[in-house]
Amino acid sequence: MMYKEIAPGVKMPMLGFGVYQIEEKGVCKKAVLDALQTGYRLIDTASFYQNESEVGAALAESGASREELFITTKAWPTELGEDKTKRAFDASLTRLGLDYIDLYLIHQPFGDIYGAWRTMEQLLQDGLVRAIGVSNFAPDRLMDLILFNEISPAVNQIEINVFYQQWEAQAFMEAHGVAVEGWAPFARGRNSVFEEPTLQEIAKAHNKTIPQVILRWQLERGIICIPKSTHTKRIHENFDVFDFDLSPAEKTAIKLLDTGKTLFFDQRDPSQVEARMKH
Repeated sequence: MMYKEIAPGVKMPMLGFGVYQIEEKGVCKKAVLDALQTGYRLIDTASFYQNESEVGAALAESGASREELFITTKAWPTELGEDKTKRAFDASLTRLGLDYIDLYLIHQPFGDIYGAWRTMEQLLQDGLVRAIGVSNFAPDRLMDLILFNEISPAVNQIEINVFYQQWEAQAFMEAHGVAVEGWAPFARGRNSVFEEPTLQEIAKAHNKTIPQVILRWQLERGIICIPKSTHTKRIHENFDVFDFDLSPAEKTAIKLLDTGKTLFFDQRDPSQVEARMKH
């Protein structure tokens, strides 16, 4: 496993397991158990995903020691604010069945971010979280948070895939000591990513799958990855990415796939923000 130090003394596995949109009862628990048995130790969830209890049940059943696990969860905009975030955190902690969270994130850059951040700083000081960060923050919003708070975000979890590569955002974050974590590494299958000719050629050259190539590409960029699957075979395959390297030519070919545009949700488009936050 590769690790990244996201805060003093806090090393985060760079390959983890995401559980977004795995809501069906029993399915999430089994997927997390499969992931833990495979060797994953980073599990990424959120209150918004409505599966923290399933994750918690899997953690309890797995037999893995708490010290070797790295658990991330997040607060949704409706849960932001000094008192709201403390209540939301306590509820997440209960659902997960844990005494502390390794990484607690603000899920979206909307709502009472500053009230939430003050509470999160206190949770950190109280030892209830090991690191705090954000998700889906553009560089300007991230800089605002960095400049006007005592503690800077340890991590920013953002959309990164071969079609939306976010090189400038990554450079900004790394320059300011914020670790980059990518969600939806496979673009949730959009743009026919699993049939993309360039990726097919690279995968064939290494006797690997396209998802394995994508994850290796992100890891070699220094990006923390959280692929998701409910299929045991694919969960195993996605973990088998530490025995090959991409050539400079292959990396250049992948870079040419970048469109510079999100495939999902633009947090800086007012109409999209309004529609998403009213949902």
